[in-house]
Amino acid sequence: MTQAKPRFRTIEEYLDYDDGTDTRYELVNGELVEMAPENPLNPVIASMLFAAFLGLGIHPSRLVIGHQIATTSTKVTARQPDLVVHTEESLSAILSGGKLLMSEMPPPMLVVEVVSSSNTDKKSRDRDYVEKPKEYAARGIPEFWQIDPDRAVVIVLTLKDGAYQSREFRGCDRVASLAFPDLQLSAEQILKAGR
Repeated sequence: MTQAKPRFRTIEEYLDYDDGTDTRYELVNGELVEMAPENPLNPVIASMLFAAFLGLGIHPSRLVIGHQIATTSTKVTARQPDLVVHTEESLSAILSGGKLLMSEMPPPMLVVEVVSSSNTDKKSRDRDYVEKPKEYAARGIPEFWQIDPDRAVVIVLTLKDGAYQSREFRGCDRVASLAFPDLQLSAEQILKAGR
């Protein structure tokens, strides 16, 4: 007998939910979506970027792996990027407000998603390339990075007039970021996590 997944009408209901497992979920349109096991490279890439941003003078408290962000949607949705670079305001809001960055709180400066299974899983590809850009743009997040090891590309999306403008970087292309103009990393260095 399979148990029906719970549906949530509010973020608060989702935050109070505990299924007694260590399963990682995102909330999408009021439904729990189990996050597939990560490629071991994904957290390595996030950690390498964490260190790179530290080297650019970002305070460690503003760099977070694991914060969830409520996104603007017709139904309740909360995403968990691989890395969040907070502004002072968004960090203060989440630290004083609870378990995730609610939609009425200031947006972070940057979110980074390391794309999983873009070549083999249509649902994953659609989530990362269609749904998340729309949600993060509607949320007002100024910069969003999609790092796709399967396709060997780093895509920097910059918010302009409510929509993202994207730029792709491959191989030895230096990744250009409005948020981090002094960043001196190539796409290949990021994709291979500095190895």
